[in-house]
Amino acid sequence: MRTEKKKMGFVIRALDTVERVGNSLPDPATIFFILTVAVILLSAVCAAFGVTVTYDYLDSASGQITPKTVAAVSLLAPDSIRHMVTTVVNNFTSFFALGTVFTIMIGVGVADGTGFMSALLRKVAASTPKMFVTSVVVFLGIMSNIASSTGYVVLVPLGAVLFMAFGRHPIAGLAAAFAGVSGGWSANLLIGTNDPMFAGMSTQAAQMIDPGYQVLPVCNWYFMVASTFLITAIGTFVTDKIVEPRLAPYVPDLSEAVQDIGDNEKRGMRWAGITALVYVVFMAFLVVPENGLLRDPQTHGFLSSPFMSGIIFFMMLLFLLPGIAYGIGAGVIKKDKDIIALMNKTISGLSSFMVLIFFAAQFTACFNYSNLGTIISVSGANFLESVGFTGIPLLVCFILLTAFINIFIAVDSAKWAIMAPIFVPMFMRLGFSPELTQAAYRIGDSSTNIIAPLMPFFVLTVAFFQKYDKKAGIGSVISTMLPYSLSFLMGWIILFVIWYLLGIPLGPGAPLAY
Repeated sequence: MRTEKKKMGFVIRALDTVERVGNSLPDPATIFFILTVAVILLSAVCAAFGVTVTYDYLDSASGQITPKTVAAVSLLAPDSIRHMVTTVVNNFTSFFALGTVFTIMIGVGVADGTGFMSALLRKVAASTPKMFVTSVVVFLGIMSNIASSTGYVVLVPLGAVLFMAFGRHPIAGLAAAFAGVSGGWSANLLIGTNDPMFAGMSTQAAQMIDPGYQVLPVCNWYFMVASTFLITAIGTFVTDKIVEPRLAPYVPDLSEAVQDIGDNEKRGMRWAGITALVYVVFMAFLVVPENGLLRDPQTHGFLSSPFMSGIIFFMMLLFLLPGIAYGIGAGVIKKDKDIIALMNKTISGLSSFMVLIFFAAQFTACFNYSNLGTIISVSGANFLESVGFTGIPLLVCFILLTAFINIFIAVDSAKWAIMAPIFVPMFMRLGFSPELTQAAYRIGDSSTNIIAPLMPFFVLTVAFFQKYDKKAGIGSVISTMLPYSLSFLMGWIILFVIWYLLGIPLGPGAPLAY
């Protein structure tokens, strides 16, 4: 017992050191500015030395895989300078997280501002045993990735509120939800939008060796289902035993105090419930039938349907409409101006997030334009191949390499478009199936999401942390999420190795060997 306490004490002290060092750094916006300058200088040095990489590239337009040579681009070159100064505004406005956050927050803001979310979560808190609240938050976070990136802007802040309803620290709730949403990105009980995309890229890469090979969208389904329970268990343990114990006691504001639901709130909940039910039934009428309006007009499929493409908008309505109904029923909303006022209040609260996004967008754009991300990825792959590992050590090294690369290239599809033509054929020659390679990639890709500052929604999470801790910075978020990242990575690797040794199929028609 004493040994265990000493180990936990060491872990907590190490995390405190990470947080202290991280928070001693400049403001996150300033850090992104400094990193942008560093990328500019590094790109100039790499270009001066003629740094290049050659790899097999998957052309999404033609579907062909062709050799491609990429050279480091100096951001100090005249053309680069002209490009940078003329794309500043577009970098900001086209940043992936910006539109997603603002769209869904319009609905969430109204639902939260009327008191609907608070009342709903108090009901959830009342019906959920206290011992299961952490598991529920992590599990819901994992399941949310079926709706693309919605979980980042919906479940992460709601995790904090739910924890407060149980008298627990809101940052622990933020961390648990963020761990589930982002760290559990490749775990789910259902097939999501990423699965067909990954399968298509893997198929084309595999056909470099075997022209008739097909990778199915369900090829990792069995493994994803098992991973869901693993990540839920690990996330629960880390939250309760490591993250929350090191947090200082939290004293909520009066506005955050959890109170019993009154008569007006009960009436509002009934109105919101009826509205939500009508909305769900109406959407089901548009989506469930094979010839439904929001199905794919050509294939009548679901995953490629207008519904899935517009999931963020439909999620906004799922919060907005019940939120309005609740407000009317509870007497909070008297006129249309009240609704608009709630929307304005929500958007104004995102000002710090907008500042961070501006600088983060410029850094990401410069990093991508310089080709440094691609060079790091391909060079890492070449190194791995040159080491000469085989079997399980090779697969583990590939997972670790992917986890490292993920810190620099946050978009999972972009990484796989580069890495699939490199690793899938290479591993097929060594007897590993494309499905196995894809599963290994997804483990590494998910595990370090929560500690990757380049991940588009990382800066949003920093803003959520600052709501409950004004002094919180990048160091606070990384130190809080690092135990999750390391635990997920180790636990996932162990599951992967056991799965491989037992010879269990990764999914329907998905062998381990080629």
